[in-house]
Amino acid sequence: MSQLFTPYTIKDVTFRNRIGMSPMCQYSAIDSAMNDWHQVHLGSRAMGGAALIIAEATAVRADGRITPGCTGLWNDDQIEPAAKINRFIVDQGAVPAVQIGHAGRKASAARPWDGGAHLKDNDGGWPIVGPSGTAFDTDGIRLWKTPTQMSIADIAQMQNAFVDTAKRALAAGYKMLEIHGAHGYLLHSFFTPLVNTREDEYGGDLRNRARMMLETVDAVRAVRPENLPLAVRLSVSDWTEGGITIEDNIQMTKWLKERGVDIVDCSGGGATPDARASIGSRTASQVALAGQLRTEANIATMAVGEITDAKQAEEIISSGQADIVLLARTMMRDPYWAMHAAIELGVDVKAHIPTQYGFYIK
Repeated sequence: MSQLFTPYTIKDVTFRNRIGMSPMCQYSAIDSAMNDWHQVHLGSRAMGGAALIIAEATAVRADGRITPGCTGLWNDDQIEPAAKINRFIVDQGAVPAVQIGHAGRKASAARPWDGGAHLKDNDGGWPIVGPSGTAFDTDGIRLWKTPTQMSIADIAQMQNAFVDTAKRALAAGYKMLEIHGAHGYLLHSFFTPLVNTREDEYGGDLRNRARMMLETVDAVRAVRPENLPLAVRLSVSDWTEGGITIEDNIQMTKWLKERGVDIVDCSGGGATPDARASIGSRTASQVALAGQLRTEANIATMAVGEITDAKQAEEIISSGQADIVLLARTMMRDPYWAMHAAIELGVDVKAHIPTQYGFYIK
């Protein structure tokens, strides 16, 4: 019996299988609201058999967008475009989720296909913030902007923005919420010593550097219904000397679990130009680290990183390395990957795809 295609339940939410679509930025929003592109992008993967559909990094404030084309949930006008898509996802038997966050010092950039460099404030960009006042790229070529170091009052306002966005996510019908604490964006940059050089209660030792994340989670959990799952994405390793390690993240995860986090999305890298998960075997190594974190922190995990074929995904679940596998570029190549995986593994595919397809597919 395939473990990949067994149901999985967190709180009151049941996933029809263990396959999820990882959040992937599309840089295609209009006024930061979702549109027809997102309807097809997210909806097709729900039709294709994935159990969990995680919408892309969604900004809690306008200055938290990576690019002008990123989605947001900082005003009520952005709720209904997302709700429409979520209703469709639910109709296809999948669970809609959203990743909320703030891009920090990596915000105010051009779309990747437009070069991805920081935009000047008078040319479509905006001022950026961070835990400390150092730019991402020290060579001043790409992400060259210097962020304003956040004050204690700024931190409190940012946490309130996360809370307000969490409320809007609930109104939009998202059944699972993921807080983005990876890839060098704001919450991760507070946690990693590669970026955070503060000397107050939000900097210094591990516990102080974790404070921003933990307080944000506390605030969001307080407005999130207890019966719905809460996830956090972490960079489980900074992949560079002097950065956070899997051991640091195990401790972080134990603190997160105490605060009501149900599952951890295990990604990696992104804090600095050298701390990239896509170099060599780093991305694939994240799966094993997801297993280590799952065992040592005693929490459910989602694994991501070069998961491409059905037997590989089956092994990840059956061996206990993760509870859910997340696919990104693989699902870009094949929106119906889950359906094809079920057929390959000899699973009755009809339980995982819409009736309109299942009637014709054996």
